[in-house]
Parts: sequence; structure tokens; C-alpha cells
Amino acid sequence: MKLTTTTQVSVDGVMEGNGAQNQNRTGFERGGWARPLFDGDAMTFVDHVYQRADAFLFGRRTYELFAGYWGVRSDLENPIVGALNTKPKYVASNTLTEPSWASTTVLSGDLAAAIGELKAKPEGELQVHGSGALTRWLLEHDLVDEMNLLIVPVVVGQGTRLFADTGPDIALDLVESRAFPKGITLQVYRPSGRPQYATGG
Repeated sequence: MKLTTTTQVSVDGVMEGNGAQNQNRTGFERGGWARPLFDGDAMTFVDHVYQRADAFLFGRRTYELFAGYWGVRSDLENPIVGALNTKPKYVASNTLTEPSWASTTVLSGDLAAAIGELKAKPEGELQVHGSGALTRWLLEHDLVDEMNLLIVPVVVGQGTRLFADTGPDIALDLVESRAFPKGITLQVYRPSGRPQYATGG
């Protein structure tokens, strides 16, 4: 099973609070920076991403946000609602014991082994949406097959970024690139080992 991540990031790398103000931690006042720039074409792309998923993998915080918003909706004709509420969901957590969202399996303990078992399935796509800490962990453990970055043309200026100031160095192969009418760009990357560094003069 191919593991893909899909992340909305600002030009300065912020991923926090893309959807709405009430998703954010106390003190973060710039939530909702992505939503105004998602035109029909960009939303159609997002809908198609969700529809092609065979299963979803979440970090605990994103899981709880999604469960509280998408998990309580019954309009299954909505592409995102339908996908999230009818397909298997996995949440990486050592503290969550009784998930309330149907079709959820908690992955605890040896997370790399558990995800490795999912990836060993012969076909399908295991999708990670948001879940910044989990995405960073997956990249550090070479478990990501493909990254979808939806780069939103705004500098947020504060907030949690997708990549921390220090972390592993990763070379990326560009698989696809496109722009949507309001300026959001999609970059699809495949991790390809460590970067090459120039030496000498």
C-alpha cells in the first residue's frame, strides 16, 4: 500500500490553522488563512484525493479534529465526508484507547512495524492528511512514498511549521506540479534519499 501525505502549507511553511480560527491553539490569531484561496478547481483536486484513498492514517490531534467535524456528518454524498466515514481509519496514539469514530483502529507500541504491515499490503493508498508531527516522524523513518504539498500564496508569519528548524535532510523528486486559479500550487514529491551537496569552489 502506498503511503501518501497531503499538507496545506503557507509560503513560509506554516500548516497550523489552515481551516478556521477555532482549530488553533490559544494565542494563534491567524487561523483560516487557506480556505479563502481554495477555488473550485483546487477543491475538486482535494475531493479526488480523498476519493482515491483506501484507508486513512492520523496523528491523535488531527484525528480528534476530523472526528469532531467530518465524523459527525451524515451527508455521505459529499466526497470527503463519504470517504472518511466509509473507509478504514488508523490513528497513531499511545493514549487513545476507545476511539469514538467508527472503523477506527488505534496503532500503539511499535508504530513503524504497524505501519510497515499496512504498507506491505499489495495495493491501495494509505493517506495522511495534516498530522504534522506524524508526517515528520514518517519522513524520518522513510515510510512516506509520496508527498502532496498544497502551497497557499500567503505568508502567515507565525504558527507551527511543517518542518522544524532541525531535522533530517531529504532529497525529493518532483513528480507533478500544477497551479490553481487563485494561486495555490500543488507540488507532488517522492523522497529519494539524502540530498547532494556541492563541494569546493
